[in-house]
Amino acid sequence: MFGGTCLPFDGVPQTYIVGVRGARMEFEDEDVHRRLDADGRPIDEGYEPPLSDDRMRELYRDMRLARHFDERMISLQRQGRIGTYASAAGQEGSQFGSMYALAEDDWVLYQYREHGSVIDRGGLAEYVSYWTGHEEGNAELTEHNIAPLNIGIGAHIPHAVGMAWASKLRGDGNAVLCHFGDGSTSQGDFHEAANFAGVFDVPVILMCNNNQWAISVPAEQQTASRTFAQKAEAYGFPGVRVDGMDPLATYEVITEAVERAKEPDGTPTDEDVGRATRPTLVEAVQYRFGAHTTADDPTAYRDDEEVERWKRWDPIPRMETYLRERGTLDDERIDAIETEITETVAEAIERGTDFEADPENLFADAYAELPERVKDQREYLRRLREEYGDEALLEDH
Repeated sequence: MFGGTCLPFDGVPQTYIVGVRGARMEFEDEDVHRRLDADGRPIDEGYEPPLSDDRMRELYRDMRLARHFDERMISLQRQGRIGTYASAAGQEGSQFGSMYALAEDDWVLYQYREHGSVIDRGGLAEYVSYWTGHEEGNAELTEHNIAPLNIGIGAHIPHAVGMAWASKLRGDGNAVLCHFGDGSTSQGDFHEAANFAGVFDVPVILMCNNNQWAISVPAEQQTASRTFAQKAEAYGFPGVRVDGMDPLATYEVITEAVERAKEPDGTPTDEDVGRATRPTLVEAVQYRFGAHTTADDPTAYRDDEEVERWKRWDPIPRMETYLRERGTLDDERIDAIETEITETVAEAIERGTDFEADPENLFADAYAELPERVKDQREYLRRLREEYGDEALLEDH
């Protein structure tokens, strides 16, 4: 079972039911913070949420939008209109719960599945253009304080720590949130970055999205540690586990981590240099409902029964039940949200796919100065276009 020596949120043990390969979802794990049970009802009597009713409606709307965006993007991939796509279904709670806890100036670095980061900060049409193969859409993310999407597993984690160190040196008061999967913890990049974060006491939140599978490798084969969060202990800062399918619990944990990053407890002394517990490692326990990507077949390594067990914890119906019973959401508002998100995603897809590709971009940005052989290739393509025209080059042969 998942357990460990990491710190429970606010020092209060929480009860959580999760699944492990071949195990039933019937055991308790006291160090995972959560606010809503599987049916969307508060665990603690008299619980008051950390967000206003309006903000919680927005949170619910964003999760619904992300799920619909996911479905549309998978459909576009099946039509051959975009490339390989990574589904986020099941992980909306951790994505928006964490984004809602950040300030606008805080930076976000993510792997390739955290589409909620982009949805939260805008730029959805440009993001669609990236998935159609246009790198300009990826570059647009920086205007929203989101680093371009990263494909290399864990390769962005040292960059996040470096950005956080720069923020500390500048004294700009910003935090950096870095998303990555449980598989990234097997990369040296993660360990080097975590060690650097602890030694230099940087304002970073390392968020491990433990969705139980690193492609086809189950979590318990990814590490011999009882939890991923407890790895933080070796690097001298707190590790916290949270129900990533509970957006309210995630919001609380990331809010505390951001506060720790910006206002660490205590001032390091000469004997305790760099130990003001500014960084935090957050393990968001959750599940990936769909395939790893559209190029993956999850039926080859997991069974439908396991998926259905986890779907009981789906963050969207849990949040909907909570808001309905609170009187914050009703059928009329849900219908309005459904209409809005359908129109929003349709408009983003229309705008994101409405442009002409420029073959010259094949040679842009890979080098600061083009090598002679690449210049020759570019000139060769130009001659072909001039002689035969683009239409001839696009024909099937």
